[in-house]
Amino acid sequence: MARLIAFLVGLGFVLVLLVSFISGASTFVTEGKPETAEHEFHLHPKEVSIAGLSAFSTFDRAQLQRGFQVYKEVCSGCHSLKYVSFRNLADLGYSEAEVKAIADQWAVQQASVNPETGEAATRKNLPADRFPSPYPNEVAARAANNNANPPDLSLMTKARHYGVAYVYSLLTGYQEQQPAELLKKFPDAKTPEGLYYNPYFANLNIAMPPPLVSDGQVTYADGTNASKEQMAKDVSAFLAWTAEPKLERRHQTGIAVLIFLLVFTALAYMSYQNIWASKKGALAQG
Repeated sequence: MARLIAFLVGLGFVLVLLVSFISGASTFVTEGKPETAEHEFHLHPKEVSIAGLSAFSTFDRAQLQRGFQVYKEVCSGCHSLKYVSFRNLADLGYSEAEVKAIADQWAVQQASVNPETGEAATRKNLPADRFPSPYPNEVAARAANNNANPPDLSLMTKARHYGVAYVYSLLTGYQEQQPAELLKKFPDAKTPEGLYYNPYFANLNIAMPPPLVSDGQVTYADGTNASKEQMAKDVSAFLAWTAEPKLERRHQTGIAVLIFLLVFTALAYMSYQNIWASKKGALAQG
């Protein structure tokens, strides 16, 4: 009798779960996903072409240097590059003396310890040092940025879907006002105080103020016209390089391997044909 009762109770639970599942599935099919401002007005990144990302191209060194200049003058005040060393800049075409000068003159110095007192101190950067964080810790970073912690940019183009296109679109996508259609359809989706509307950001509102505010914000050393679009493209290319500084070498190695495999396959096929041709001739004579 007890087993029968237990069976009936279990069967009842299964029936309840089945009914709940069918009801939920039916609601989802008939009503679909609830509409949200993020779903309706979030935009896919713009297309942008950057030299060096395809297997048969190389980075434009002049563009990478311009991108580094934008990072240095615009981005480095808030964002770190903790996986990149100053000496890596030699790959961009800077001489050893230029790398030393860049490291020595960098605004944020390296954290160190006074060898005599043991107290915290700072020292000038060396080429072997990695780019220092502009903030001593996360608390200080949040305190200076409306409680938002600026992310490290070393791997940004690898960490975000669409990579370079996302970074470029985000930098050029700020809008002073939200679309009237958005506020009409979603009155509660007004951008909060202290945030900025950007349809390329996941939830449409971002804590980072527009970093590129006007054309000519950076004066390029090579004389290139520094429009906002050009600066965004250049710094996006630079961040593509910081994420994969050995990308060109990997492409070259991959192409060499493919050529080797093609040659090896051709030689193997010709050897196979030659060996079996003699075997077939011997069999025919026999």
